[in-house]
Amino acid sequence: MNSKGIFITGTDTDVGKTYISAMIMKSLVKSNINATYFKAVLSGADEIENKLIPGDAKYVCDISGIDSNYDEMVSYTFKTAVSPHLASVIEDKEIKLEKIKYDFENLSNKYEFILAEGSGGIVCPIKIDDNECILLEDIINLLGFEVLVVARSSVGTINHTVLTVKYLEEKNIKIRGIILNEYDKNNIVHVDNAKVIEKLTNINIVAFIPKYQNESDDINIDLDKILE
Repeated sequence: MNSKGIFITGTDTDVGKTYISAMIMKSLVKSNINATYFKAVLSGADEIENKLIPGDAKYVCDISGIDSNYDEMVSYTFKTAVSPHLASVIEDKEIKLEKIKYDFENLSNKYEFILAEGSGGIVCPIKIDDNECILLEDIINLLGFEVLVVARSSVGTINHTVLTVKYLEEKNIKIRGIILNEYDKNNIVHVDNAKVIEKLTNINIVAFIPKYQNESDDINIDLDKILE
């Protein structure tokens, strides 16, 4: 089985990628799509009973109800809450694209759709040493998925979002759409930011996620945009 999928990246750390991933996954499950979650590298994991628990994967599983086989979902899990390339050095665990590819292909043989989430923003170093430089874009290219960009709605998001889009385009990575998180339709700044971002990038904003969206509610997003 060659799975379809989408890659979730963001304009920065903590813009809501994992929350958006969980809500999209929940919608996929409710639509009877045989889907799963994948994250190549996760840092800042919780240690519970001498076992590292990848918090992002756990959150997505808890919200969506999918099976929580973290070892399949996350190729590399680090306890240290720093960039992946530094966490791997601190914890003396080498990151290899071959393992990421193997884990991804294993999921591809089991699931119809894979929702992959990146680490941090788009320019996230995965591995940097004297012999090799792996960036998040290399993982995106390895998976072969198009990208959804999660962005804030507040002041500063025009700059962050446009730069993210331009970088992706420079790397010939296709963008499926932009999602504005914590959006307030009554906030003139948020409304204007959305218009300017679409104008400057020529990329559609495919979802506006309200600031106080409840996890128990469904997000207003066209799944056809995700599944196409």
